[in-house]
Amino acid sequence: MTTTTTLDLAGLTALPAQTWGAIRLVPLVRDEPIADLRLDARLYGDDLAAIALDRRTAYYAYIPHGFVATWTADGTPAAAYGTRLRQGDGRRADPPPCVSLRFHRRMARRVDRNRLRFLPLHLALEGYLALHFGGPAVVWEEWSHRAVGQGLSPRVEQAYTGAEVAGLGDALRVFEIHPGQCGVLLYAADALAAAFVVPHPDDYRALHPSLLHDLYGELVYHYAMLYGPVPDFRARIADGAVYSLAGLRAEAARQRAEWADFHTTALAGGLLDTAYEVQRVRRMGPFALSRFLPPFHRRTEQHIGETITHEDGRLAYLKTFRLSEAQTRRGHLLTRLAAADWNLETAAGLLGITPAQLALRVEAAGFGALLRQDVLDHYRAAARGTAP
Repeated sequence: MTTTTTLDLAGLTALPAQTWGAIRLVPLVRDEPIADLRLDARLYGDDLAAIALDRRTAYYAYIPHGFVATWTADGTPAAAYGTRLRQGDGRRADPPPCVSLRFHRRMARRVDRNRLRFLPLHLALEGYLALHFGGPAVVWEEWSHRAVGQGLSPRVEQAYTGAEVAGLGDALRVFEIHPGQCGVLLYAADALAAAFVVPHPDDYRALHPSLLHDLYGELVYHYAMLYGPVPDFRARIADGAVYSLAGLRAEAARQRAEWADFHTTALAGGLLDTAYEVQRVRRMGPFALSRFLPPFHRRTEQHIGETITHEDGRLAYLKTFRLSEAQTRRGHLLTRLAAADWNLETAAGLLGITPAQLALRVEAAGFGALLRQDVLDHYRAAARGTAP
């Protein structure tokens, strides 16, 4: 089931940001915690993970942890099972120097009647990598036998762990967690890097360190490394505007409301004002686990992610990944090719370029092997103006 909608942070209030170098964290506090859905972490360590998506398709990635969602169908409170840490056995011999591999069955898998294990963020990344994965549905003469027989297999994308993002580890260690905090929006040089929302404050306190192990895009990594400290937005009260404690409280409330409105419309506008294509992955009692893809508009902020929403529309869980410009270009290109049934001339017309220019874009995006070599050589020559 696929729908198109925007993200709604109703019930979540943005509190004043905290900054550390180029990192800015904006706490999100719930008006009322969601008690009938709870999340806890299942730690997997540093092993390379392989997930069987179906009989012919597998997903390989670094997956340090999974989340287990526990819910109740009647609205009564649910209890989180808690995070379990693994400890090495000193009596065992060290393993041989090799890359170990952990196998998983599917991105989201029911482990009990009211418990679901899913792999956070990788559920969304798999949706991005599977974008038009089958390749050309019509055997146009320009496409190679590989394109027709194997499609886009394999699809590969790169990301950075939070430990590699400059300043993020220190920021997560020293930043204050507010009472009632159920989420955070993370910025690098005031570019929105990721959003993270959970149902309950206790879940957030337990999962706050997991942000250091999440994946972040190329833009986030470079912004955090290259840019200096971001400015702090400080509240200022005009002289003579306050004459009592009640007036001070009112002025503080007004400043907080203005900050929340500014944050939602300015800083987080690129995430919240976009219409996403949402695919439901699993029904969980009154909740639904879904993932979403952006429209892949060029030169704009584009995010992929996953949500858990209640049937009444409340957002219980959110995790996002900001695509780099190159990743957005690849999504944009694949979307336009699919809309044209993979006909190069038709797709070139949609993009307002020549077929030769489109072929070179396909090659630059890393999909050159999908085109027949003689066809690609012809288009290269045409682009240079040396075609016969």
